[in-house]
Amino acid sequence: MAIYALPLYVTGPVGSDEAGAGLAFGAFGVTALVCRPFAGRFSDFRGRRPVLVLGALRCGTGMVLLPYADSLVEVVGLRLLQGVAEAAFFVAGFALLADLAPPSRMGEALSYNSLGLYLGIAFGPALGEVLVEQWDFTAAWNGATALSVLAAVLVLGIRAPAREPDQGAGHGKLIHRPGIPVSIAFFASSASISGFLAFASLHSREIGLSNTSLALFVYGCVVVLGRIAFARIPDRLPSLPLGACSLVAIGAGLTVIALSRHPIGLFGGVVSMALGVTFSTPAFFSAIFATARPTERGAAAGTASAFIDLGLGFGPILLGLVAASRGIPGAFAVGAGIAFAGALWTLRLVRVDALGDHRGSTETS
Repeated sequence: MAIYALPLYVTGPVGSDEAGAGLAFGAFGVTALVCRPFAGRFSDFRGRRPVLVLGALRCGTGMVLLPYADSLVEVVGLRLLQGVAEAAFFVAGFALLADLAPPSRMGEALSYNSLGLYLGIAFGPALGEVLVEQWDFTAAWNGATALSVLAAVLVLGIRAPAREPDQGAGHGKLIHRPGIPVSIAFFASSASISGFLAFASLHSREIGLSNTSLALFVYGCVVVLGRIAFARIPDRLPSLPLGACSLVAIGAGLTVIALSRHPIGLFGGVVSMALGVTFSTPAFFSAIFATARPTERGAAAGTASAFIDLGLGFGPILLGLVAASRGIPGAFAVGAGIAFAGALWTLRLVRVDALGDHRGSTETS
């Protein structure tokens, strides 16, 4: 809901511009970045459910206070609070998923797990638009608050698996270093996509679409359908090459949107991006979890998602500055460049892994 309403709220009642919208949208990534490693280690030692509940309730607190924020500084402050919430919920959720999923079906489980996120992206903006159009922004923020509280209640019904007594306590570190190279590739994905999400509603309005949440709805629906239809593919293909292909699809979609000022170009680019995102999260998270023991999954999820936060914060802020000077299509072009650079980095990791495997087999023989 915030994906749709926040940019319009900042450029409307708050009275800021596109750069302010990008700053407000991406500000939560700062605190999320700082808190993710702590959330991961805390969930490793204290369990996943308490961290999930805390994250959901903090999210609701930030939403219910947004109607009282009438300046950009106040909105950014509340977004920083929501960053703490997002860090806790996201990290503990993915760590719990890894606890529940058998290793041979990790990619499939990651595909299903993220359906919640993309169902939210599909229907949240549409719900936000209805509430804003029928009532006002306050109704949208209160609706988001209610959904956050509902999330906390639903978490209480999840039964976490018991920890085996011989699993140990993990490495106890905040940063899971083996997952950093793959996390850099994941950063490129989140930075480019978050820039699109931040300005999709504004761009839709600029090209004359009356339904300014439609592009986000199509994006979310394509990802949801793709995650269901292709759920088992990430377990059948090598993770890093699949991740590189997903980044190419994201970059291609943003390029089409940047070059076309017609709704057909917008939706064509959205479908390409959504297909890329369909595989990016399961591919990169599978590669990251493959480097971690069970008691290190919280730290691995925290490290990986910290790089996601770098992207979620960096993307909208950078693209907001570009949009303020070069227009929103120029910002999308920069986002495409980030995605293509990430694809090249991922292919380099594939080559490094191949060289390592070759050396290992040579030494063994």
